[in-house]
Amino acid sequence: MGKSAIIIPARYGSSRLEGKPLLKVLDKPVIQWVYEKASQAKLADIIIVATDDQRIYDCVKGFGGNVEMTSTDHKSGSDRIMEVVSRHPEIDFICNLQGDEPLIKPESIDAVIRNVIEDDRADISTLIREIGTDEVDNPNLVKCVTDKNGFALYFSRSKIPYERNTGIAKFYGHLGIYGYKRHALETMTSQSQTMLEKTESLEQLRALENGMRIKTSVVDFVPVGIDTKEDLEKFRQIVSEKLSRI
Repeated sequence: MGKSAIIIPARYGSSRLEGKPLLKVLDKPVIQWVYEKASQAKLADIIIVATDDQRIYDCVKGFGGNVEMTSTDHKSGSDRIMEVVSRHPEIDFICNLQGDEPLIKPESIDAVIRNVIEDDRADISTLIREIGTDEVDNPNLVKCVTDKNGFALYFSRSKIPYERNTGIAKFYGHLGIYGYKRHALETMTSQSQTMLEKTESLEQLRALENGMRIKTSVVDFVPVGIDTKEDLEKFRQIVSEKLSRI
């Protein structure tokens, strides 16, 4: 069996918070917080930051992390990850960990990796969490419905399932972390965008439309992704509160 790798795509440009991988919380850049969480996962043999920016490259090198430069022309994080994987024939399993998720739990990373290593039916894996009625109508929170074995049936920005009869359904929100078998990532990045993917602007629908199977695991935490200044301040507050209890 080949090796498993956590690859963290990190871009400097962002429409809502430019340079967020390098923004510091307690004198530590966000990308380092994410890298250190990844380092605590037990099932990863390799951790690599994939970036197209020299400043991020230098930052990761500065704190002793592994980092590789990639093309500036990639349209998605999956394409950026595939460029790195193509240089490493020893990698068979890949975890795509976003560079703006500093509170991700190491055991959740392991769950994503474990599903693609141990389940022969799973081409891809990801995480979902149960959500309340106050969140189901938010189009920025992607929803997921699964079959009885935990395989995704569909992802949508809309409320799914539709409640013709109320009080029956449970609703699940999607967390943007993925595990891939190598062949699945190769297939994903070699295929054109599909109709559903373009309609919902959700890359994982390309996999479903092409017959790939996505295994989900349910987790019980609410992620804090850093997309805005408000998100950054929320993360600072969470870290400060944790330190004050030590």
